[in-house]
Parts: sequence; C-alpha cells; structure tokens
Amino acid sequence: MDFPIARRYFYQEVQKDDHQINLERAALYLAWEEYPHLDVEAYLNALDTMAAEIQERLPIERYPLRLIQAINRYLYEDLGFHGNTENYYDPRNSFLSEVIERRTGIPITLSLVYLAIAQRLDFPMVGVGMPGHFLIRPALPEMEIFVDAFQQGEVLFLQDCQARLAQLYAQPIEWRPEYLPTVNNRQFLARMLTNLKAIYLNQRDLRRAVAIVERLLLLMPEALLELRDRGILYYHLNRLSEARQDLETYLRQIPEAEDAIAVQQLLQQMQQD
Repeated sequence: MDFPIARRYFYQEVQKDDHQINLERAALYLAWEEYPHLDVEAYLNALDTMAAEIQERLPIERYPLRLIQAINRYLYEDLGFHGNTENYYDPRNSFLSEVIERRTGIPITLSLVYLAIAQRLDFPMVGVGMPGHFLIRPALPEMEIFVDAFQQGEVLFLQDCQARLAQLYAQPIEWRPEYLPTVNNRQFLARMLTNLKAIYLNQRDLRRAVAIVERLLLLMPEALLELRDRGILYYHLNRLSEARQDLETYLRQIPEAEDAIAVQQLLQQMQQD
C-alpha cells in the first residue's frame, strides 16, 4: 500500500484483534501523520513516566476509588490537565501528542490519557460512549461508577450520568441502559476520527478531511457511508476516477440507499465534466 509511513503503522496496528490494539500507539500514529517529526516512543515514555510517578504515591490499600483519587490528584492538580472549554473544536485537542504537550483536550482524548495511565497501574478501565459525551469506568462488573476525564476526573454514579445527559440535551431524557455502552478499541478510534472529520469539514479543509476518512476506512472497511463521503470528497478535490470508483461501489452495495438518486446525479455530472 502506497501510504505515508505513519499511516502504514496505523494500518498495521488496527489489523490486530481488537483487544490487542494498543490504543495510545494507534492514536499517536494518527498524530504522526499530521506532525511528521513526532517521536511516538517519546510520548509513550511520557505516559510510562506519569504512571510510574503515580505508582510511587499509591496507598497500600489499592481500592478503586483511591486509585482514581491518586490519578486525579496527579493529572489535574499536579500536572494541570484540563478540558479545553475555550477552544473545544481546535484540532489539536484530538491529537494525543498535543494533548500530552498542552495538557488540555476534549473528553475522548483526556479519557485516553487516563485509560493509558490506569492500564499501566494494572487498574483496567474502559471507554463509555455516552451520547454527546465520553466517559470511562473501571472494568469491574460490580462497580457501576464512571469517571469524567474532561471534568477533572469527577466520579459519577448512574443518576449523575442521567442528569448529565439531560443537561447536555437541555431537556428530560427517558433513560435507557444503552446510553452507556462500553466502547471497544476500534470504536474508540472511530469516534476520535469522526470528531476530526467533523472539525475539518466545518473548516472546509477537504484535504485533511479526506485523509481522516481514508483512515476510518482502514479501520472499518465495511463503513459504506464513509466510502460515500470519501467519494464526494474526492470529487471536490478533483480526484475524479477515485470518486467514481467509491460512489459506484456505494451504489452497488446499497442500491436502495436514500441518497441513491443524488449519488447517481453526481456520477452523471462527472461523466459530463
């Protein structure tokens, strides 16, 4: 595959079984493509160092809540990590290397820092893809507590999550258990990439947007809506043969798609160009 070296490494990482994907390594490969001089190992070492420093401060009794308190004190009080509320849609908030450097980010990338450190402390945690927000929780079936890495590691119980969701949507929400789904590694990376895609499309940065969609398709080759979006982006970037291939494949796979007529019209427009 004729990819940039960072993308080749990303591709190799996401070819593994889901539980074997190293999330922080894959995230750093995403950042490496944006920052060609990035030293992936240096940032992995930074996470190792953070975890080692917390390890020295841990109490003898390593109860989950005490571990969370120790991580919170170190990350948020000592190092000053915080949610970027002033410039939430800055693309740098979505790149793990920049989050580590600047000590600020969005919920999913701050969660990634937290997860990486917790894993190094033998305290496994998992991502939770609440609608409109991202949380983490200990990977212990008997513990129904959640951590909001964007809000200084605030510990939430189920009722708090319900209240947070109602606050996000500014209306009462009828609660459903599926509002707190555990997110696997591929889903985690897909959510990071989808955030970046939306940011670049908003900025009309089509070159970067298509590079994000290309990586989404490496991660999820079956994602036909991403294939369609890549075809449309290729069209706008005047990469017409690639656009035609993607859009024809999309129609072949979903001939009854709601947007089938619009896609057919776009293909006809390309034939006339």
